[in-house]
This record gives sequence, C-alpha cells and structure tokens, in this order.
Amino acid sequence: MRTACAIVGGGLSGIYAAALLHHRGVDCRLLEARERLGGRIASVSGASPGTRFDLGPAWFWPDMQPRLRQLVSELGLAAFEQQTAGAVLVERFKLEAPQRYERGFNTEPRSMRLRGGMQALVDALASRLPPERIRCNTQVTAIRETQDGVLELTGPAGRILALAEHVILALPPRLVSQMAFAPPLPEPFVQWCRNTPTWMAGQAKCLAVYATPFWIANGLSGTASSFVGPMMEIHDASVPQGQPALFGFMGLSAAARQALGEAALKEAALAQLARLFGPEALSPESLHLLDWAQQPETSTQADWEPPMGHPAYGIPSSFGPLCSGRLILAGTETAAGQGGYLEGALEAAEAAVLRF
Repeated sequence: MRTACAIVGGGLSGIYAAALLHHRGVDCRLLEARERLGGRIASVSGASPGTRFDLGPAWFWPDMQPRLRQLVSELGLAAFEQQTAGAVLVERFKLEAPQRYERGFNTEPRSMRLRGGMQALVDALASRLPPERIRCNTQVTAIRETQDGVLELTGPAGRILALAEHVILALPPRLVSQMAFAPPLPEPFVQWCRNTPTWMAGQAKCLAVYATPFWIANGLSGTASSFVGPMMEIHDASVPQGQPALFGFMGLSAAARQALGEAALKEAALAQLARLFGPEALSPESLHLLDWAQQPETSTQADWEPPMGHPAYGIPSSFGPLCSGRLILAGTETAAGQGGYLEGALEAAEAAVLRF
C-alpha cells in the first residue's frame, strides 16, 4: 500500500489530521495499534441508549479552547455544563467524617462535557473518512527511508504495512523514541522524546454508575477531595436525562496500583464513595477502572512517575526537519500552545498538515 501520507496513531490528533488531509484531497492512511480509535479518549457505554461515560479526558473549556469549541459546533455535537451545584466534601483524615462545605463552587472558566462522551468527537471525525483509510490493530514499530526517498513502515516481525511519501507520527514522543528508524534520528531529538512526559499517562480513573443520583438528593454536588484515598479527586459524571455516575482520579502511584490489583482498587474505591456519599454508593450498576499506566499504546515505564506540574510542551525550534522533512510529529505533547490538552491535539494536527 503506497500513500501520500501515513498517519501513525489514531488518537484525536491523528484522526483530526487524517480528516483535514482527506478534506484537502490528500491520499492518506490512518494506522492505529489499538483495536479502537481515540487514543487517550476512551468512553464506556451505560445501560441507557446513547449513554457513555469517559475514562479518559471528559472536559473541555470553550472559553479557552477555540479550536475544540469550533469543531464541536461544526460536527453538530451537543455539549452540557459539568454539574457542580450542591455541597462539596473534603476528606482530610481516615478516622474523621468528611467536612461538608454547603456553598460548593462553580468552576471558572466553565467546564463542558459532550453527550455521548468524548468518543462522540472521535466517531464524528472518523465518519468523515472512508472506512478503507483506517486500519486498527496495526502497530508500526519501524520506519525506513528507502533509496528513492519513500518511507517504509513496518510492524512486528518486519511486516511491511505501508509505503508513504510523508509520515505523521501522532504519538506521544516517548513512544516515538521506542520505534526503530533507518537512518537513525538525531540523538538530541531522541533524547528530547525520551524526556518529554506523556500527559496523564501515569493516571487511573474509576467510574461508578448508579440507578439514582442519591448524592444530589442529599444536597451534594458529587465533588469531593480526599487526603485519605484511594481517590484524591471525585466528580459527578452523570449524563443529563441519562444515568447518574461518579468518577474519581486515583491518588496511588502506578506501582502501588499494580501491587494492589484491580479488584482491591475497586473495593477500596467503593468503600471511599460510601464514606463520602453514604451506603447507597456500595451498590453501583457497574464499576469501571482504567489504569492508563498499564496501557502500552499510551504509557512507558518512565510515565509511571507523573510530572510535578504541567510540562512546557512543544518541539524545540533547534531541531531541524526529520527525514528531509518527510517525517512530521503531531500529538498533543508537540503543541506549544495547549500541549497536553485536547485543544493541543487539534493544534498539533493543524500544524502537521500545513506541510501539505
């Protein structure tokens, strides 16, 4: 298969780049290692039709993210504001009841979510591509520049996957550093890739779906913070006119989570929800845990220790073109403006397709 552009990575940046190129009439192929598209966007279905909950990014901020705001509008997707009305809970000590703050708070700027989960954004972009342009379960492990300047993409066991005039790597830089290149990429560039943290790759989210929003009936917003754990931050994940739910970010390290195991983590998470919101929390209709540190298509061992703050993302201007300009990096960590966010993924995709 020969194409003008092969895009490696079917997360938001990769699929957006593919949609932009296809709209411009550029022949392209999207190759994704997972069995699904979305990358760090991952939504699970609820029992009611059309209900999906996010185990990856869930929020966007339209007042700060113009690309995402415009794309959501262009695709005709429905957005709704994050539920924050009601009291907030703070759990400071294991043997003391959580403190309740009646006033609660409203996020500023406003946090928005999508009906159908963030997966709705991925699905809408994928629908703009002919199905034959998308290949899932296709892992690219090596890229070789041939004598005539074409880039040959191969997978495990050396299987040739595609021949391309250009390649967009819509991947976290640390995953790029694990790939084999011939000729080799410049060592300073490879070192930068290794040293660039993959945003949220060391995190884990737990989601509990319920029959009723019992916390709302008790005047609670569903928002809580905890110094006890295992979840350090909890929010309402309910869908308007759909199923109620709560989700939380795990505060334990990736190594501690691996040592405990999924069953013990879920049990501890339910016990915490019961401490905070009452015994009804012990009986969810479904319970989901996604540990991103255990996802090799996202995380490397180096990502198990998350950065202390938000890194300064973007490709240093000192790096010249790769493979005579035929190899282009995308992915949210390469965006200088809003790297790490969904907005950064769109920013990086737009910058990548400017070459065409």
